[in-house]
Amino acid sequence: MSTISASEVNKLRQMTGAGMMDCKKALAETNGDLEAAIDFLRTKGQKISLNRNDRTVKEGAVIALTSADKKTGVIVELNCETDFVAKNEDYVKLVHEIAKIALDNKIENVDALKAAQIGNVTIEQRLLDEMGKTGEKMEISKCILVTGENVVSYIHAGNKMGVLVELNNASSDANTAAGKDVAMQIAAMNPIAVDDKGVDKETVEREIQVGKEQAIAEGKPAEMAEKIAQGRLNKFFKEYTLLNQEFVKDSSKTIAKMLNDTEAGLTVKSFKRAALGA
Repeated sequence: MSTISASEVNKLRQMTGAGMMDCKKALAETNGDLEAAIDFLRTKGQKISLNRNDRTVKEGAVIALTSADKKTGVIVELNCETDFVAKNEDYVKLVHEIAKIALDNKIENVDALKAAQIGNVTIEQRLLDEMGKTGEKMEISKCILVTGENVVSYIHAGNKMGVLVELNNASSDANTAAGKDVAMQIAAMNPIAVDDKGVDKETVEREIQVGKEQAIAEGKPAEMAEKIAQGRLNKFFKEYTLLNQEFVKDSSKTIAKMLNDTEAGLTVKSFKRAALGA
């Protein structure tokens, strides 16, 4: 019987999603012949799924978590093929478990997360095992880390979106509640930046140019176009930057005013929004 290498076992796992020991046994029984090993797994009743690389994974779950001290937050997105699997309690539990590992180890990218340990295997290996069980392709598409003085998390719409908000003041019951409201605002309104200073130069220039062209197309004198364009840019900032937006729960206030009313000087330093598949 030929010696079976770890790379051969891993390749068969990648192809089938079957467990490591099952793959090793199948290769040993077939003298390292991959196709024969696949057939061997099938004859033994293994639930395997081939050619997963050709499948799309548009469903899944997005989980946002924060540490007990509110200094760290993560968003993790794990994708699968069908909504049926994505809504399964065990699947959602697995995503929570993976997100907790990312949080505890302050992992900030997908590759590092896949290489992290979950039990006695890597997360990548665990997902291969899960693929073998469900027959669906699974992959981690996002791992976002935020650290700061006070990080608030929010999971929206049945695990379809996660939001992290970094506040400047130390955590309190009042500002945590306000941070949750801000996170819900971000989920609903999808701002592009915290304030006008956070909008990139190219976007500002484009909005000014579009504003000028619209003013001229409406018959306004060319000498007035610049002023009109600036007014429209200010409206753009009000609609698309977080602190300048009207607070959804109380349109008489901006987000900036709501936060300051909650706690003097309270504001948002940064935020992250991750929608499923986006």
